Amino acid sequence: MNTQKKENYFLSQPHQPFFVLGIINAVLMMLIFALSYKGVFSLHIDTTTFHVYSLIYLVFTNVFTGFLFTTFPRFNQAQVIQKSYYTNLFYANTLGSILFLVGAFTSHILVVGAMTLILIGEFFIVKKLHQLYKEGMAPDKTDSFWILSASYFGLGANLLFILSEFTPVLQVVAINIAFYLYLIFLAFSVGQRMIPFFSHSFAQKNENFVKIIFTLFIFKSIFSASGITIGEIIIDLLLAAYMAKEFLRWELHPFNSPAILWVLHLALAWLPMAFLLSALSLIAELALGTSFYFLNIHLLAIGFLTTVLVGFGTRVTLGHSGQPPHGDALATKIFIFIQFVVLARMLFSINVAFGWGLDFLFDISFSLWLVLFLVWGGRYFKTLVFGTKV
Repeated sequence: MNTQKKENYFLSQPHQPFFVLGIINAVLMMLIFALSYKGVFSLHIDTTTFHVYSLIYLVFTNVFTGFLFTTFPRFNQAQVIQKSYYTNLFYANTLGSILFLVGAFTSHILVVGAMTLILIGEFFIVKKLHQLYKEGMAPDKTDSFWILSASYFGLGANLLFILSEFTPVLQVVAINIAFYLYLIFLAFSVGQRMIPFFSHSFAQKNENFVKIIFTLFIFKSIFSASGITIGEIIIDLLLAAYMAKEFLRWELHPFNSPAILWVLHLALAWLPMAFLLSALSLIAELALGTSFYFLNIHLLAIGFLTTVLVGFGTRVTLGHSGQPPHGDALATKIFIFIQFVVLARMLFSINVAFGWGLDFLFDISFSLWLVLFLVWGGRYFKTLVFGTKV
């Protein structure tokens, strides 16, 4: 009699459980935030904190973890991560997500406890990445260094978020570090390594490119947290110009690339566009005495970050389930649909700035976000959970 236990496919590779958790949280957290924002119910936590923290650490961090736990060992020529290690972290993150949701409706203390559990989980995530970086045999670990550095900034910002629940002045510092030096810089660090490789770009690597971007991101986060708008504008323009110049030098040829590749080119294009539009919106705020209601942040968070994560996520999901990584008709529509999510959120910010009174644009923007992750998640759910071919 064969008593060998059949392996649980869902937990057989690290990207699968973390991707699924990230997608589920993307729907739940946005829905709860939107209903709270509209006054349907009140939360036991500041609405902004709920929105920012949940997206950074319950959505994007889980997707990051799934991606990096799959690819970082290869980047560094290190041993793959043991199943017991990443499954325990998945369970911890799932419990943290549940407690965060329950606490949001019932108890501020429970929210802080959930955030602490999530922080502990992230500590062990970063610890494993550091171990892979240290023990790996890759001859060049420069890109891995920047990815690891961004992960440490995310860990530090997570701690600041918890402290800000008792010392609110720290919140703006936590948000700016987590957003620019963690989320955006980490995704950028991965993208600048992988996208030229996938695109067969023969451009010589600019050894100073990431260093300069990192330095500019530090100034961006400092100026943003300090409210030094002129400084932000200057940094935004420098980032837009320098990134655009470097990306053009790579000669990626997006219009002659398959969908699974041009979506990554599109994500890169959003970086200089977002920083340019950020500078213009900040100039308009100074000139008109108005607010564009976080337009610059959402251009990066949806235009660049969401586009690149869906692009990489689709590629990893297909490639690691034994399928050719290509964008079929539905995947291509999903890639295009993300841009409508960006547009809707952009229009809502412009509506706020000029007082159009078109508040239904908020309903449209968050509804499109929900549709995006419901369709994307629904498309690849069986592949991630059961290994079913699409």
